[in-house]
Amino acid sequence: MATTAPATGAREARADSSGAPMTHRQIMEALSGLLLGMFVAILSSTIVSNALPQIITDLGGGQSAYTWVVTAALLSMTATTPLWGKLADLFSKKLLVQIALIIYVAGSVVAGLSQNTGMLIACRVVQGIGVGGLTALSQIILAAMIAPRERGRYSGYLGAVFAVATVGGPLLGGVITDTEWLGWRWCFYVGVPFALIALFVLQKTLKLPVVKRQVKVDWAGAFFISAAVSLLLIWVTFAGDKYDWMSWQTVAMVGGSVLLGALFLLIESRAAEPIIPLRLFRNRTITLASTASLFVGVAMFAGTVFFSQYFQLARNESPTMSGVLTIPMIGGLFVSSTVSGMIITKTGRWKAWLVSGGALAAGGLGLLGTIRYDTEYWHIAIFMAVLGLGLGMMMQNLVLCTQNQVAPSDLGAASSTVTFFRSLGGAIGVSALGAIMAHRVTDYVKDGLTELGPKAAAAMGQGGGIPDMDKLPAPIRTVMESAYGHGVGDVFLYSAPFALLAFLVTLFIKEVALKSNTTVKADEVTDKVAK
Repeated sequence: MATTAPATGAREARADSSGAPMTHRQIMEALSGLLLGMFVAILSSTIVSNALPQIITDLGGGQSAYTWVVTAALLSMTATTPLWGKLADLFSKKLLVQIALIIYVAGSVVAGLSQNTGMLIACRVVQGIGVGGLTALSQIILAAMIAPRERGRYSGYLGAVFAVATVGGPLLGGVITDTEWLGWRWCFYVGVPFALIALFVLQKTLKLPVVKRQVKVDWAGAFFISAAVSLLLIWVTFAGDKYDWMSWQTVAMVGGSVLLGALFLLIESRAAEPIIPLRLFRNRTITLASTASLFVGVAMFAGTVFFSQYFQLARNESPTMSGVLTIPMIGGLFVSSTVSGMIITKTGRWKAWLVSGGALAAGGLGLLGTIRYDTEYWHIAIFMAVLGLGLGMMMQNLVLCTQNQVAPSDLGAASSTVTFFRSLGGAIGVSALGAIMAHRVTDYVKDGLTELGPKAAAAMGQGGGIPDMDKLPAPIRTVMESAYGHGVGDVFLYSAPFALLAFLVTLFIKEVALKSNTTVKADEVTDKVAK
């Protein structure tokens, strides 16, 4: 009896790893917890966007706190993604995704109890660490369960969940903030029960083979890449506000980030178990997919972060309505990610979707660059739908084509590398484009007030915070709405070249037929399945 269970476990593990497919029902049962965890993770990043003005006001924070509530989570998510990916190659993936969920729940609960902005920002860092694990591990576990040829179908589900959480988060946040008996603190609490349900479902349904390997975590590499990314994002956040873009602070911080990055590369070239194996970049597909993901990240986050400001400040909509009005983008992203995944599963061909997605994303952002405060909404809806269609075709398929190129032992590192570059692009894009928008809005306001005369400037009063449009006189309110409408339009226009670069990069990715099995070898599997 003592040997029966391990032997049975070995046979089951080897059967799964040899390519014997799971049934659709088994996959969906395991995937349900994964999708739920992914949903609450992404939701935590977007749900605060429409609630932030109220949050910062209640906690007595200023403009820098406003920026850091968003940036802190992006920074910790970006910096820890490669570490989660590497740990997935060394430890139980099931255990790691459960740990990531627990970290997320802890950060969320304490964030909802925050009494000041410093406490909230610290909690957002903790949330970001959990979110980094969930976003990286979702792709990795999906790849461990399903062969590349079948993965497109299920990646489409993942992309659809990502789309709904990314764009639907601001809608839910607006509703919660506008509901008197809830309040903004529930923006942090709302995901907790779903995360706990995901934890339970994963425990019951997710059974993955555990790799037997010597565990050596590259902590030095993890430290230096985190430090390099953090310093770079801190520079981007404060450049143009606390100091000029061309200043000694810029030289010091950019130079420091480059130096830390160089040290990271040196460490990785010598590490036994590097966080990001540099040999992966000898593969042209992985290098190009990572580069495209960097540019896609800029486009993706520009398309979500700045819509709430446009609808609330340029069109004076409520937080709830500003979320409702972005539904065309949700629809486009949902449809394209789901449909492309299903067709890729049937045909095994994916490059056409990447190229088409890049073209649509660039076109959508270019069209959005023409919007103003009084643009007809149906025009904006079409432009958002085009952008959503493009992003849906690109995000998951860039990960898919990378996973198709690597050995099972590198699956975690390769998947998280693509996710890392997408998050990095988003974090830098949000900070840099936010700074650009602030300058453009200021210039447009000055021009508008100059046309109205000196009395208009006096009527504006003092302070450079976000204005309450309802309290402004009609002519000045029109100036402010026009300034924000034009400023957000400029942000989309500046984002379009990045999407165009992503499109150009995908042209050079060589299409390789999707594999029909997971290619995991039996000798890499232990004689038991993770329970």
